[in-house]
Amino acid sequence: MSNKDCSFLPLLPLAIWTCCCLRQAAVGLENGLARTPPMGWMPFERFRCVTDCVQFPNDCISEALFKRTADLLVSEGYGALGYEYLIIDDCWMEPNRDAVTQKLVPHRTRFPGGMKALSNYIHDKGLKFGLYHDIGERTCMSLGPGAFGHFALDAQTFADWGVDYVKLDGCYADHMDFDLAYPEFGWALNKTGRPMVYSCSWPFYINKPNYERIKKHCNLWRFAEDVRDSHRSIFRIMQKYYTQQHTLVQSGGPGHWNDPDMLVLGNYLMSYDASRLQLAMWAVLAAPLIMSNDLQTVRPEIKKLLQNRAIIEVDQDPLGIPGESVYTLGNLQVWRRPIQPINNLGLHSYALAFVVLGDYFPCPLCPQTFEVVLEKLGLNNIMGYSVHDLFNISDELGIYKANDKFQTRINPQGVTFYKFKAQDFY
Repeated sequence: MSNKDCSFLPLLPLAIWTCCCLRQAAVGLENGLARTPPMGWMPFERFRCVTDCVQFPNDCISEALFKRTADLLVSEGYGALGYEYLIIDDCWMEPNRDAVTQKLVPHRTRFPGGMKALSNYIHDKGLKFGLYHDIGERTCMSLGPGAFGHFALDAQTFADWGVDYVKLDGCYADHMDFDLAYPEFGWALNKTGRPMVYSCSWPFYINKPNYERIKKHCNLWRFAEDVRDSHRSIFRIMQKYYTQQHTLVQSGGPGHWNDPDMLVLGNYLMSYDASRLQLAMWAVLAAPLIMSNDLQTVRPEIKKLLQNRAIIEVDQDPLGIPGESVYTLGNLQVWRRPIQPINNLGLHSYALAFVVLGDYFPCPLCPQTFEVVLEKLGLNNIMGYSVHDLFNISDELGIYKANDKFQTRINPQGVTFYKFKAQDFY
């Protein structure tokens, strides 16, 4: 039995599988991908697991939905801005593997052309193809088989289909050691020779994640609950990050990113201010920008947010340093991310998000004015910073020095977002 082929070993007792796979699991990902946070589109938050294509043809998880979305990513200008990964989430499989080959099978009615043909269609648009899988016995919606017992086979199947991005969930796997299983599946992906971004749900399913280990084996990882179409959900994910920000800041960087889940702008419940909040915060956190919406119905003002080049530039900053909360006063909080350019004194520029955390008394629905001296936020450049409003980059607000007060006015559930560009010393 070769220790280089133990994808079938989960069928054996866990102790045997552990011994066989331990040496493989020590091998890091090292795939050279995701040097900036991945950007793209994924259906799950918006379309869930709708499988009735007769009654709900526009919402059904099907070949037609993904071809339509590929067309819109290109024709509406998203692809040109970096939203390049079109990722199929759960509910794409037949309930069982092929009886002869044991390979995964796309649903025959909803994906009649098969995954290789759909992959070719997406690639021909200049986009990249992503696919969901689960490390356990079934997928999370329980409509298809998981990877358990078939790591090498499934990784090679994905490579044969031209997959560029794999999202690996963690349902129906209580009997597995995730600290071994997730690295093992990543090793199987690498062994195919096809570059595939590896998105893990590993830390979400364990009590005490070892992020130093996780970042060696995954390009990105979910650390919080599934996002929902609400300000409350965005706030809860922000707070989850805040409680462990010192660890997450150290873990994130080029090739390995903290993933707070999908962008839900453009759906049903989020206000315009809450939409601005999510986009700004995801950029501050150096998060993947994976939209989950119907690109046919996204309102013009939301499309403008999603295509804001200045905010995308912050998210994709090549330094890859995640941001963190650096100042709180009452129900107001300031988040700071170091970005380029670095001035001739070696000091960073910054993206600063000023956030309303909760209700403001005595007027919960009123905008709030916030004023702070910049040096309290760690902005110490003696030459000062030129300030631009990232939601309207043409608005240059002037030069601010470290001992100057900066004032901003924030709407309820809202955020203001600025680039502080470090000035050179002359």
